[in-house]
Amino acid sequence: MTAIDALLPHVPPTPSPGPRPQRIALLSFPGVRAFDISVITEVWGSDRTPRGVPPFELRRAAADPHTPIPLRGGLTLAPDTPLTWLDDLTPTDLVLVPGIEDPDADLPDPVLDALRRAHTAGIPVASLCAGAFVLARAGLLDGRRAVTHWHLARTLATRHPEIQVEPDALFVEDTGIWTSAGTAAGIDLCLHLVRTAHGAEAAAAIARAMVTAPFRTGTQAQFIEHPTPRADRDADAMAAVRAHALAHLDEPHTVATLAARAGMSPRSFARHFQATTGTTPLHWLIGQRVAAAQKLLELTDHPLPEVARRAGFGSEVTMRQHFASHLATSPRDYRNAFRHPAGNSPIAP
Repeated sequence: MTAIDALLPHVPPTPSPGPRPQRIALLSFPGVRAFDISVITEVWGSDRTPRGVPPFELRRAAADPHTPIPLRGGLTLAPDTPLTWLDDLTPTDLVLVPGIEDPDADLPDPVLDALRRAHTAGIPVASLCAGAFVLARAGLLDGRRAVTHWHLARTLATRHPEIQVEPDALFVEDTGIWTSAGTAAGIDLCLHLVRTAHGAEAAAAIARAMVTAPFRTGTQAQFIEHPTPRADRDADAMAAVRAHALAHLDEPHTVATLAARAGMSPRSFARHFQATTGTTPLHWLIGQRVAAAQKLLELTDHPLPEVARRAGFGSEVTMRQHFASHLATSPRDYRNAFRHPAGNSPIAP
C-alpha cells in the first residue's frame, strides 16, 4: 500500500454477483386453467434456495399486464409483466403455456406471436395439458411429437394431422418443445424441466416440499379406462414390493424374485404391476436405479464403479448404457454438470 492509498477512505470490495436466476415466463391470457398456473407457481414461484434449489424469477406475462384475468372457480390471475419480456429471455430460460379450459376458444394473436418469437430465439417452450392446442395454433408442433390429455388426444390429431400425437406418454420433448398429458402429468413435466436444467436433487427438493413423487414412470394408459377393481391385498402387495426394491436397489432383482415377494406367479405379477404403474417391473426398476445414481453422482465423491454398485447396476458399463438411453449423457458428464460444490451437499452421502 502506498502513502496515498493509506489516505484514501476504505471501500469494501463489491461482492461478485451470483449466477442470474433462471427466468420463467408463464403465459397468461383468458381461458387458462387455474390448476396449471398453481403447479407452475408452486414449482418455480417459491424461494427454496435454503434447501439447495437454485433461484428462479417467475413472471406472469400478458398482452395487457395491468388487467386481471378471470379464472374458473371465481379466481383471478394478476399478470405482472408484458409479453415483450419474452424477447429478453435466453436459451437458459423457459416459456410455459398452462392448459386451457376450451380447446375451441379464440387465442390472442399477441400470445401466439410471442410464442413464435421465443421458439425462433431458441428458448425452450413447454405446455401443460391442453396447452398443446395453443402451441399447435402457433404452428410450433408441425412435424413434431406431442402429447395432451388422453381425452383430447384424438381431437388434437384430427385438427392437426401434421402433429405426431403420442396417446400414452406423460410428457414428451421434440427439439426444444415440451408437451404434457393432463393435470398431474403437468407436475411431472415441471419437475422434469427442473431436473434437466438443475439436476435430480433440485427437483427432488421441490417434490419433497410439494409432497409428491420426484418422477413417475409409466404412461397415460393406466388412466384412460377405469380399471377393474382389484382386491386390496393385490394393491398392498404391489406397494410393498416396490418399497422393498427401493430399499434394496443394490441387490439383484428379477420378475421372479419380486413376484415371489408378492406371493404371485411371475406372469400374474407382471400383469398387475403394469396395470398399477403403467410400465413393466424391470423398466420401473431401471428408472429407480438411474434416479439413485443421479443423486449419488450429485452428492457424493464415490467413484463411478461404486456408484454403479450402490444403485444396483452391477457394473459401470451397464450404468453408462442406461444413462445414455434414459438421459442422453454419461455418468461422468452428468456429475460434471450437476455436482454440488464441496461441503454444500444438502444430504449426507
